[in-house]
Amino acid sequence: MPDAPIPSAIQRVLDAAARKGVTLEVTEFDESTHTAAEAAAALGVDLAQIVKSLVFVIPGDDGPEPLLCLAAGHNRVDLARLAAVSGAADVRRATAREAHDLTGFAIGGIPPIGHIRPVRAIMDPDLGRYPLVWAAAGLSTAVFPVPPATLRILANATVAPIAEERAEAGGGASGSALAAARSTGA
Repeated sequence: MPDAPIPSAIQRVLDAAARKGVTLEVTEFDESTHTAAEAAAALGVDLAQIVKSLVFVIPGDDGPEPLLCLAAGHNRVDLARLAAVSGAADVRRATAREAHDLTGFAIGGIPPIGHIRPVRAIMDPDLGRYPLVWAAAGLSTAVFPVPPATLRILANATVAPIAEERAEAGGGASGSALAAARSTGA
């Protein structure tokens, strides 16, 4: 029995990686891995190992310019940090239609590579905490593992802090302020 044909969205991702000399192993699921939590559960990995490919837009004279954020699954992108890192004062999250029109992929399956046009990418440094991370492979049911350094090269991404700061338990200024507020009953 012949193998089923590879869906065109996945093939675009495989072809983009191959152009950079990288062979990807795509895993397809029967159920959706649309959200980072669904992908982490299906793979049995930490949420932080899931790459969220989030499309933002910067308004321009020739229409919106796409900006792809590759964020660790447990993080949220901070718009102020993203604006500072990208040098764009006016950046916002793309609508589902804009994301599809600018990348050629639907939300939930947007990969870090293989887009229909060049897309500037910024990568969350938290992805580098693991030897392997998992990114969407063009469909909401397909993912691939990749070392973070290879992901950066494939996406031609700039690594920069784009995540919202989180209060760390028992440390840092945020943790100290929280502890002080608790001790004063605030």
